[in-house]
Amino acid sequence: MRRPLAAVGAVLLAGTMLTGIVGTAQAAPAVTPDPAPRATEVLKSGRAAVRGTAHDAYAVYKTAVDASGAKHTRYTRSYKGLRVYGGDFVVHAAPDGSYTGSSVGLTAPLAVDTTAKIPAAKAAKVAEARFEGKRTGTGAPELFVDASSGTGRLAWETVVEGWAPDGQTPSKLHVITDAVSGEFIGSYDEIETVAGTGHSIYSGTVTVDTTLSGSTYQMIDPTRGNGRTCDMNNGTSSCTTITDADNTWGTGATSNRQSAAVDAHYGAAKTYDYFKNVHGRNGIFGNGNGVPSRVHYGNNYVNAFWDGSQMTYGDGSGNAKPLVAIDVAGHEMAHGVTSSVVSGGLTYSGESGGLNEATSDIFGNMVEFYAGNSADPGDYQVGEKIDINGNGTPLRYMYNPSLDGSSHSCWSTTTKNVNVHYSSGPANHFFFNLAEGTGATPYGTSPICGSAPAVTPIGRDKAAKIWYRALDVYFTSNTSYVNTSNPANTSRAYTLRAATDLYGACSTEYKAVQAAWTAVNVAGNDATCSTGNDFSVAASPTSGSVTAGGSASTTISTAVTGGAAQTVTFSASGLPAGASVAFSPASVTAGASSTATISTSSSTPAGTYSVTISGAATSGTKSTTYTLTVGSGGGGCTGAGQKLGNPGFESGTSPWTGTTAAIGSYSAQPARSGTRVAWLNGNGTTNTENIAQSVTLPAGCTTYNFTFWLHIDSAETTSSTQYDKLQVQVLNSAGTVLSTLATYSNLNKATGYTQRSFSLASYAGQTVTLRFLGSEDYSLQTSFVVDDTAVNVS
Repeated sequence: MRRPLAAVGAVLLAGTMLTGIVGTAQAAPAVTPDPAPRATEVLKSGRAAVRGTAHDAYAVYKTAVDASGAKHTRYTRSYKGLRVYGGDFVVHAAPDGSYTGSSVGLTAPLAVDTTAKIPAAKAAKVAEARFEGKRTGTGAPELFVDASSGTGRLAWETVVEGWAPDGQTPSKLHVITDAVSGEFIGSYDEIETVAGTGHSIYSGTVTVDTTLSGSTYQMIDPTRGNGRTCDMNNGTSSCTTITDADNTWGTGATSNRQSAAVDAHYGAAKTYDYFKNVHGRNGIFGNGNGVPSRVHYGNNYVNAFWDGSQMTYGDGSGNAKPLVAIDVAGHEMAHGVTSSVVSGGLTYSGESGGLNEATSDIFGNMVEFYAGNSADPGDYQVGEKIDINGNGTPLRYMYNPSLDGSSHSCWSTTTKNVNVHYSSGPANHFFFNLAEGTGATPYGTSPICGSAPAVTPIGRDKAAKIWYRALDVYFTSNTSYVNTSNPANTSRAYTLRAATDLYGACSTEYKAVQAAWTAVNVAGNDATCSTGNDFSVAASPTSGSVTAGGSASTTISTAVTGGAAQTVTFSASGLPAGASVAFSPASVTAGASSTATISTSSSTPAGTYSVTISGAATSGTKSTTYTLTVGSGGGGCTGAGQKLGNPGFESGTSPWTGTTAAIGSYSAQPARSGTRVAWLNGNGTTNTENIAQSVTLPAGCTTYNFTFWLHIDSAETTSSTQYDKLQVQVLNSAGTVLSTLATYSNLNKATGYTQRSFSLASYAGQTVTLRFLGSEDYSLQTSFVVDDTAVNVS
């Protein structure tokens, strides 16, 4: 190994953020052992894949494993020992552990001076000045790297605790201050507000699971992780588990304290069931534990909130309208899913905050549809039962978000500047369009933004699976709608990747995702999917010259230009007398290439011929033209001999081109003869190296023998997977690969040198370039050492 891998430590980045329907609580799960060690090697040697630096350290947050065995491992990041907010990423790996890509929130590697110029005491004073209500305490400011925008800056985070101005809502305000300039960056509150048989207030008579303890039933759900519902007795601290003597709960009237508890208990159960049965998630937290639900919080408290571990519901104005409707329960607990799935949760501000809120709106409504309750059917509205506005209107409308007077139905450059409950609009609108379509629907009329085409829906079940897949394995904490500096880290890009995973590239579902985002003015640079099947063929080079009796080769490439790939079968016409053509392979799947070799005989007349090479498939036949010039034979073999310059690398590097720094004398890789070799790769990092040389092959000869000696050693231990490769190629003067003579890999490692030999007879009469092209993946070195090359013509 030429360059040893740098050791990378790991630190745990833990943080909490709380959540509600009209605000957030999020808690990071325990770090698990790394189930994808090969993915971890990316962090050690291929830092560019995750915008890493030598000052970064990483910790595994969670791993999602597909049915195929593919893994998606989330990591948190620290920089010079400081927590990085917005530095999380996901490493994607194939079933064999090989790296397949990453989802990264950073736009560039961090380069931050970690010396604060503003003292912690000043940051604390700035934070306290931002707090509204009754303050009960201020935590010590924490120095960290704020990378929520995609680039890093040094900042202080100060948590101020107390009560909101209403005197009943708890508050944990996080205030972010620039540690260099003292500038106020932003803030968010951990506590986000919502804006047997049970007789509920909103869902009618329902079945609730309870626990019998002695002769008393307790509102504890034994089938869903012992989720507990308790009564706060209109206070703000203690909560008493609700009990009953006959397991018949409530009357459906708010005057009975059990009625609101039935709604809350039922909503928690249906949310648990939805995520488990539809998305395979074991409870809100992914560990099977149930969710505590606290009802009758405060007095005349017109709100509900999720604090990272439990639900809390107020009784509404005059204690007459408890905020326990099923979509509210689903919304709030979906915040728990988001914070558990995405390390640190989706940053609760700007566009990522809007995606956070939209995720809860989406799944709150999906829980409502899943429950199938005729007393509160699904409707793509948020909080329509709780009348939090006091005029009978819902909080939000997914089919046309702007109906609430504040939300954005269409994305614009100002979307990032509005409250997260309003920047949720484009995502809510997207989801509705994807599930139900644009225009008039049974749930309301969905307008189209600008001149975008109408959207054909795919149904809410598929739409929800796509959104959950994107959240689970692709979203990072600062994913946004539009990101010109990091277009891969967007909701459009990640939902398209999710649609590809679930239904295939350019599937009906994939194209519906494209159309649904376009309909809310969220554009992207994803590939356009055509509707009809079509393909093309092309030759490279487009001409060649031979002496009668010789042969010429060209690469016939194919491409899919619409629809699905087809099988293309090749043929040729217009050949001169005595000539024949061979295709290797004779047919390919559109998108692949074949080598056409035209062989002439000694009787082939001299002249220039236009040869038509055709590819036939189910959608028709496509053709390309190759010009063949045949010279008179009889000249014999002139110019025989060894044709490569500096074949043993002993006289510098010329005329070899490419990565000529690979040519030299190395004690770790002794030459087969002499003192110098070409040592390609061996770095143990993602890299490509090559050496090449042009050679003219005279026509009319019998033997064109290309030989070289090759030694391969590797740190790879697999006996089945080619991680690192060396290709031996023939190129034309334009740099197009005419053929790959051989491919060697880490699987060919062995002691000593082995001679390899190939015939170049098919290129007689041409000038070609011979190239050794080596490539390594992100870890475990493989060295390809070449010596004593030759092209002997006779």
